[in-house]
Amino acid sequence: MKNLYDNVSVLKGVGPKKAEALAELDINTIYDLLTYYPFRYDDFKVKNLSDIVDQEKVTLKGKIAADPVVNYFGRRRNLLNARLLVGNDIVRVTFFNQPWLKKQMTVGEEVLIYGRFDKNKASLTGIKILSSTEGNEMNPIYPVNKHIRQKTIRDLVKLAFDEYKDSIEDIIPADIRDKYKLESQLQVIHDMHFPKTTKDAMLARRTAKFAEFFLFQMRLQSLKSEEQKDAGISIKDDTHSVEKFMGELPFQLTDAQKRVVNDILGDLKSDRQMNRLLQGDVGSGKTIVAALAILFCINGGYQAALMAPTEILAEQHANKLANLFAGTRVNVALLTGDTKAAAKKELLPRIANGEINLVIGTHTLFQDNVEYANLGLAIIDEQHRFGVNQRAKLRQKNDGTNVLAMTATPIPRTLAITSYGEMDISIIDELPAGRQPVQTAWIKEKQFDSSVDFIKQRLKSGEQIYVVTPLVEESEAVDMKNAVNIFENFKSIFEPEFKVGLLHGKMKDDEKNEVMTKFENNEYQILVSTTVIEVGVDVSNATMMIVFNADHFGLAQLHQLRGRVGRGDKKSYCLLISDPKTETGVKRMNVMVDSNDGFVISQKDLELRGPGDIMGKAQSGLPEFKIGDPVADLTMLSIAQQEAIQIVSQDDWKNITSYSKLYKYVQQKNNKKMFD
Repeated sequence: MKNLYDNVSVLKGVGPKKAEALAELDINTIYDLLTYYPFRYDDFKVKNLSDIVDQEKVTLKGKIAADPVVNYFGRRRNLLNARLLVGNDIVRVTFFNQPWLKKQMTVGEEVLIYGRFDKNKASLTGIKILSSTEGNEMNPIYPVNKHIRQKTIRDLVKLAFDEYKDSIEDIIPADIRDKYKLESQLQVIHDMHFPKTTKDAMLARRTAKFAEFFLFQMRLQSLKSEEQKDAGISIKDDTHSVEKFMGELPFQLTDAQKRVVNDILGDLKSDRQMNRLLQGDVGSGKTIVAALAILFCINGGYQAALMAPTEILAEQHANKLANLFAGTRVNVALLTGDTKAAAKKELLPRIANGEINLVIGTHTLFQDNVEYANLGLAIIDEQHRFGVNQRAKLRQKNDGTNVLAMTATPIPRTLAITSYGEMDISIIDELPAGRQPVQTAWIKEKQFDSSVDFIKQRLKSGEQIYVVTPLVEESEAVDMKNAVNIFENFKSIFEPEFKVGLLHGKMKDDEKNEVMTKFENNEYQILVSTTVIEVGVDVSNATMMIVFNADHFGLAQLHQLRGRVGRGDKKSYCLLISDPKTETGVKRMNVMVDSNDGFVISQKDLELRGPGDIMGKAQSGLPEFKIGDPVADLTMLSIAQQEAIQIVSQDDWKNITSYSKLYKYVQQKNNKKMFD
């Protein structure tokens, strides 16, 4: 019996070499081939001259009225000119650099020519001469590689459809197809590859998009459902100690923070393993939420670990939390790659026996020689800076360890539905009282001198300033401002009255820490830096962020940089210096000036940059869909997610007859490959 998951090599004409070339296009099975949809169509339908719009690509049918002539210009350039009688009209046809087509044009013979029509000149710039079977067709155009031609794909799809059409089943349940007026899978595959009209192709594409989103979400939600059944460490401490601690804080938590704390403590008390993503805009107060989760965990008799992406941020967390937990049973230790061998030798046994119950550090925390007595909670700050495997290693330090991932890069709904669909998500969508929006301006580089007086005013008021550039040293390849040159320039303008420091990624860790400490202590009033200060650095006296070549940064990154200021009670400013060469660059600058809302900015970033690797290579970004666009088709993606959640939430969905083919599909697909 024929099976859609038969290897494509079963088709006539597909030998090992062709199978290998098809595999490069991710075509391994008959199902892969039949769902390898065209990205556009050439409409070869013959049109009347009176119906053609100027510069439209059309197919003309007529007779060759005179012998074609080839004119040569140099060795490789030539024009083939012919006259085509269409009805009672003569159309001049020109082909560029295709002299061999002359043999296909015989006076008095009828031909089909596809090209771009110039209505004013009654001429056609020819693209190709069609065969008689291609006329009056929607001609599919597929993504191909150098080993596979368009005709090969078309022929194989036709062969596979003819041989396997009786095996094509509807995976999407009938009630969902009826609800959203979707076509059958057989009709979709036929009309995607062999449409008679543009409308047929559009209707098929609509169903194909929904099917792709829905089947992806079914795999994702079933995976999430299975993971939620995993036994987690249940922490049975009551919430009284946390409430008492909250009451002693010198500030009130926002309603959003309280809501998120309840989400997290509810997870920690439950019998299932927590896998939660906490997202909140810069300055929204994620750290205190994490601190309350840590306190609850430790009071319940377990250890907690907090992993940060940089030494600077890890040390900052350690200092803050040590001060915050002074007088409690929380015993804090810092463990990073910079920790001296003697100190590490002394720390590791104390972590292993549970004496140290809060460990803060970088990737060092999940190394093999670091053992925990009873790790109950792993917190991953700026989690998109770590790869999937790195996060998993920390989680595996103890069976059932609860995981709280945090990000200050607000995740647009598109990513939340796809790349983070297997996680529970909590959002802090409210800034603490007193936080003022950062006033942002965009200027051209030649206007910078006019801003110097304003910068000096801020410095004379006792405030501090960040200056950020994309490069460390001057590059001949890229015309961008660099940190070393700007450092020297700012020294010449502002010293000796104000001190200027330099910080970049090529410095050793102890050098970075020394510079950052001096800036925190106001020994430097101006800090010239690369993006090493993008994440987590908190100096409340810094009130101005200046970014050179701002159009070379993503919007989410610019928002992160801007979030380094406005952390105190003083009015803060962000000055973007940029001479964008593209319309997209101009749009990005305007988005930053118009909005302080990180969620709005992150969605705009996704729209302007496209569904690429917006969250960084370690995170994999958006999953790739063959036909659906998760940004442009967000509403459809959301509906598909809700339908999948509704099905999987039924305890016995796997045993419901109408879902049997859907369940079989989900089982056949290898979940491990979802995020590779």
